[in-house]
Amino acid sequence: MSIRALILIIINSLIAMVIALLSFSSYKEFSNVLNDRVLQQLNSIKTLKKNQIEHLIKSEWEKFESADLYHQNIDSTVLILPDSIKNRSGIHDFTAYHLDKKTTIGFVSKSKKGTKIKILEYNKIKNILFERTGMGNSGESYLVGKDFNLRSQSRFYPDKTPYALSVKAENVAKAFKGIKGRGVFEDYRGIDVYSVSGLIEIPNLNMVILSEIDVDEVTIPLKKLKERLVGLTLAIFLLAVIISLFLTRIITNPIKNMQKSLRIMAEGDYNQTNEFIKNSNEIAEMFEALANLKVALQGAVQFANDIGLMNLNTDYQLKSPNDLLGKSLLAMRDKLIEFRNNEENTRINSKRMLVNSLENERRRLSRELHDGVGPYLTSLKHYIENKVENELMKTEMKKIVDDTIAEIRLMSNALMPSSIDDFGIGVTLTNFIESVKKSTTITIEYEDLTLQDNSKITNHQAINLFRISKELINNSLKHAKAKNIRITLSEFDDFISLFYFDDGIGFEMSTVKLGLGINNIKERVEICNGKIEINATPGKTTFEIELPVEL
Repeated sequence: MSIRALILIIINSLIAMVIALLSFSSYKEFSNVLNDRVLQQLNSIKTLKKNQIEHLIKSEWEKFESADLYHQNIDSTVLILPDSIKNRSGIHDFTAYHLDKKTTIGFVSKSKKGTKIKILEYNKIKNILFERTGMGNSGESYLVGKDFNLRSQSRFYPDKTPYALSVKAENVAKAFKGIKGRGVFEDYRGIDVYSVSGLIEIPNLNMVILSEIDVDEVTIPLKKLKERLVGLTLAIFLLAVIISLFLTRIITNPIKNMQKSLRIMAEGDYNQTNEFIKNSNEIAEMFEALANLKVALQGAVQFANDIGLMNLNTDYQLKSPNDLLGKSLLAMRDKLIEFRNNEENTRINSKRMLVNSLENERRRLSRELHDGVGPYLTSLKHYIENKVENELMKTEMKKIVDDTIAEIRLMSNALMPSSIDDFGIGVTLTNFIESVKKSTTITIEYEDLTLQDNSKITNHQAINLFRISKELINNSLKHAKAKNIRITLSEFDDFISLFYFDDGIGFEMSTVKLGLGINNIKERVEICNGKIEINATPGKTTFEIELPVEL
């Protein structure tokens, strides 16, 4: 396909799409405006007639109440009223009680002088509803009762009793609930109409007034507009095709000249450049822009490649404030950094939850041993002292019980030293180290520089510091062949420091076995959001651990 044909297709397709879009939006806007205007007009008519009917009924009621004559203008042969209505003063809809179901609105007044009943003349209401100013050819206003049957004469079915016609539109139900309804609904004829509704605000009457006009009548201007828009669209499109044919000649001729010149240059004849120089200054600028684009894309590709290799520390300099590709790549890098950080946080939180669960289980088992088994053994010892008469047997049994109590105490302390909760990490480490000293010839020096009062070391930090210290001491005793161990635990305003030293044989970090617990120590430091530095040279192995103070 030639570039000229391609440009013609693209330009005319875009023009056609724009014209269609503008035509559609204009049609839609006109339709919306027309709908709003029609509904506003109907609402004004409905409001006017509603006010007129309410005023008529209220004024007739006032005349009725002020009259002293006690007579009833009702025909008891066609209108049978129940006592519940006769005994309740007010304005009522008697239609349901009329044998022929003719629309009947009546007044009932019950007083000490007696009960008087009057039927409102229906033609007065009919004259208000049949006033057709602003209603077009198909518009009408009518009343609907609580049973959704009409209470006023239909102008389309003049021979039918209103009560025989039923309307189930959604806006009628809303109006009975006190919600003003407006929109396009299906009326009692099954025809789509613009409709507004409102409740007649007279106690006990329970009627809704509707003002409506057929959609087909309202949309006649829309149909004419659609025809005009179609004709206008075709005319504009034809004109656009003619103009685009002329423009493509202007655009494609320089490109053809450039193509000819480039072919001559590709054949090695660099002297034949007069035509190119004469007609293609803009094309020369295009080549320069293309070269700059090539350099920019090379940089972007390299940056994208670094991101693909997860080298997220690489940087990219935007070529200009409008370098959207560069901005997108930087945003991608930042998102990957954020994702990696979130993944790291999730991993650390998972480890923290696992370690916390393990420590909680150890605390529970320690408490079970101390508070559960311990009292039983103490009771057993007391029983032996008081019930066993054989002194030799008593001595042996007491020794066994004492050894068992001591062993359980050791097991409880190994699981979770109770002094951590009661006295903190400083005292707990002191007690642990003193117990270790009794079973080894290695010199262990421990310096406790934590705050005795108002210490900021949390319980989970204390537990992890204790486990780390215990792991380090056990490693030194079992593997390091050390003669001296020095431990310092310090508490500062912003961080907690644990310094550990031994003069053992050291180890290689790259080949250290997992069994030495180095990974366990690192993970505990990590879940406390701390830092660790390890120097494992022979004769001078040090661990420097810093944990942040948790606020």
